[in-house]
Amino acid sequence: MTDTTRPGSGMVSIHGGRFRMGSDHHYPEEGPSTDVEVGDFWIDAIPVRNRDFAEFVRATGYVTLAERPPDRRDFPGALPHLLVPGSAVFMMPSGPVDLRSVTWWHYVPNASWRAPDGPGSGWEDRQDYPVVHVALEDAVAYCAWMGKTLPTEAEWEYAARGGLAGAPYAWGDVFEPDGVPMANVWSGEFPVLSLKPRPPGTEPVSSYPPNGYGLFDVIGNVWEWTASVYSSQHRGSVGSPCCGSSASPYDGAEAEQAGTVITSPVLRGDFVLKGGSYLCARNYCRRYRPSARLRHPADSPAGHIGFRCARRMNAMAG
Repeated sequence: MTDTTRPGSGMVSIHGGRFRMGSDHHYPEEGPSTDVEVGDFWIDAIPVRNRDFAEFVRATGYVTLAERPPDRRDFPGALPHLLVPGSAVFMMPSGPVDLRSVTWWHYVPNASWRAPDGPGSGWEDRQDYPVVHVALEDAVAYCAWMGKTLPTEAEWEYAARGGLAGAPYAWGDVFEPDGVPMANVWSGEFPVLSLKPRPPGTEPVSSYPPNGYGLFDVIGNVWEWTASVYSSQHRGSVGSPCCGSSASPYDGAEAEQAGTVITSPVLRGDFVLKGGSYLCARNYCRRYRPSARLRHPADSPAGHIGFRCARRMNAMAG
């Protein structure tokens, strides 16, 4: 259930409860499905937009990971001219490709939230688009500035389901009810054929209907960071927001228990992304569902990754 009272602009109150997290019918990492309890929390109705992130940068002078030169110590043997700021940008191949090769991703020098497609592009004409090219620490820094935090994987999935227990999609049982697209996902044959009238990419937030809790873009557009360290399967007490669990500095080994969450910025390790992006397609990556999850390094920004913030009820009372 949602509440129209909000503790801050653009947040929705989610009354917690017990729900079936994950899926036993899709990708292996989504299972086994598990009964999970989450407490009450607030969550942003929309992903963080470029205009929001620009305000944060103006106020704090923050520099994202993609805008900083890579540390030579992290890339021993790299040629000096390759150690330049940048990020991963999707580029549509000109012909058929091996779907196992991910050759559509290119490291583009000076690509960042300010220049989503690389030099020559900008955010000013995309103010209401979701911010992208943010690493985990960038998302954490923004949320902290707002007095918020990232949602755990369980909180995110509970909110994304919008009260529809067991439904495969955030809006129900049918991918495109009456032929109507419900999210910004790939239309056509990924990655070489897009049936949309514009080049594949992000779209302004709230371009599609909200879910049952009033949340926009929980599916498609951009993957969203969560505070949960990645584990290959759900293992029981996933993501309870009331237990106060936190990860010690992550050493790169897979977490033994899903739901371990961060309480401070980290630079290493793999965390859970949720929601899918504009690159999810029927013929390639059907991760446009609340139960879908993706393993991603904390220090790897890309042009299809954004975030939204949350706030726990007990934090509001403190």
